[in-house]
Amino acid sequence: MRSLLTGLLLLSALVGCSRKEARPPEPPPATKPSSPAATAPGAILFFSADVRGYLGPCGCSENMRGGIARAAWQVREARQGALPVLYVDGGDSLFGEPTLKPDQIPQEERKARALAEAFQGMGLDLRAVGELDDTRGADFRRSLGLPELPSGGVKVLTAGARKVGLVSASDGAGLQRGAAQARAEGASFVVGLFRGTLPQAQAAAATPEPGVDLVLATHTASEFDGEQNTLTRDAVPVVALQSKGRSLLRVDLAYGATPGRFAQQRTAEDGEKEAASIDRRLALLDTEINLPGIEPKLKALKQAKREELVTRRQALVTAPVAAAGDGDGFTVRFVPLESTLPSDPKAQAVVNAYDADVGKMNLEWARAHGQDCPAPTKGQAAFVGNAACAECHAESFPVWDASKHHQAWKTLEDVGKQYHLNCTGCHVTGWEKPGGVCRLDKVAGRENVGCESCHGPGSLHVEDPSADNVIAKPGQAVCVTCHNRENSPHFDFATYLPKVLGPGHGAAPGVKQ
Repeated sequence: MRSLLTGLLLLSALVGCSRKEARPPEPPPATKPSSPAATAPGAILFFSADVRGYLGPCGCSENMRGGIARAAWQVREARQGALPVLYVDGGDSLFGEPTLKPDQIPQEERKARALAEAFQGMGLDLRAVGELDDTRGADFRRSLGLPELPSGGVKVLTAGARKVGLVSASDGAGLQRGAAQARAEGASFVVGLFRGTLPQAQAAAATPEPGVDLVLATHTASEFDGEQNTLTRDAVPVVALQSKGRSLLRVDLAYGATPGRFAQQRTAEDGEKEAASIDRRLALLDTEINLPGIEPKLKALKQAKREELVTRRQALVTAPVAAAGDGDGFTVRFVPLESTLPSDPKAQAVVNAYDADVGKMNLEWARAHGQDCPAPTKGQAAFVGNAACAECHAESFPVWDASKHHQAWKTLEDVGKQYHLNCTGCHVTGWEKPGGVCRLDKVAGRENVGCESCHGPGSLHVEDPSADNVIAKPGQAVCVTCHNRENSPHFDFATYLPKVLGPGHGAAPGVKQ
């Protein structure tokens, strides 16, 4: 009996082993494939920096660059090839402001978590810590679980047959120290993630023997400084990226037969010139496509030409780079994240989840904690709404009714962003002004860009109609509060103004608009 029982137990164990061996293997993690062989002839490095909490462009204009989902697609596609790929973020990516108002906190923290989730899905290898990353404190930043490089830190990563050093520094001496440490740890190619602006980074890179092969300036001094991708032709090349996640930097490393100091390859200059020419043509097309009232067929033709140019430029920045001679070389190329380029589905799902969550969060916060705008002081005008204006200025309204200003709130509703604090202010009348709208749950009656958005609060004028008590005389300064470089990069006051004029609304008598 005992031998029979022993046999049954043995048979059961063997069957269990057989079933275990037949079970299909666990799928590999989706975030990052295994590294290519150490014999690969090079590597690809992607860099982002100064993203400032942007998951994507606002979408107010045609063909706006940027978006974490488009960036994720670029990295994913590169990883389908035979070369190892590293992705590094230079910092100042989680938030766009050093301080937040109480009503901003739920949205901005949720956005930072979405960015972190997207970074992880892209297989982020390392990110430097910038000042804006600590807007909600170091504990919040660390809770996101991202691989970090602190200020003054050094990290060496394997990139196939070579190693790449990343150095966080804020002056020339910091670059020198970090580069020396990285090379002592085996790095053949060293990138300085410089905590400063382009001119500051250039000065630091000009330090005798800085030890780095490339410097990325991770800060911008102003809104305008972050508008362009810039590569200097200094002894140590210095790069500044378009801010707010509108472009990636791609560095291709080509390994020669003899390991040594990397040299920037000049053979890619023709491609760079062609890419710059395409960029100029794209900028011209964008201006033409965004012209108010452009004829639909002409717009479609120009858009088709634009898509063709974007495809050509994408081919240029992803073309393989071969080693020049026996030594190691590298090329530097910008990857503008154009609107017609694909988005990574998983990263886009992260963005969509954020969009769905944040409107509900903001509305709930407004209901629980919102404060009404302060009432106007004695003698100060209050907002009265378009209906009060229409009583005397009915002839002006056909022009407004046909304008995009009349559809401003609907454009947000169409994309589910009517309760996004980044958007609301330019799509309602009197946002955060005395007697205006300060709560997302009390927008009713103030939707759209109404008369008082341009002319100021109208209660005094309604009580005593006079040209002397119209608060604001609309001009370019009023328009660019919303039609700024970020939301309306192709705005030209002289071109756009005639589109909002008409009978009873600024047009000369007898002039047909």
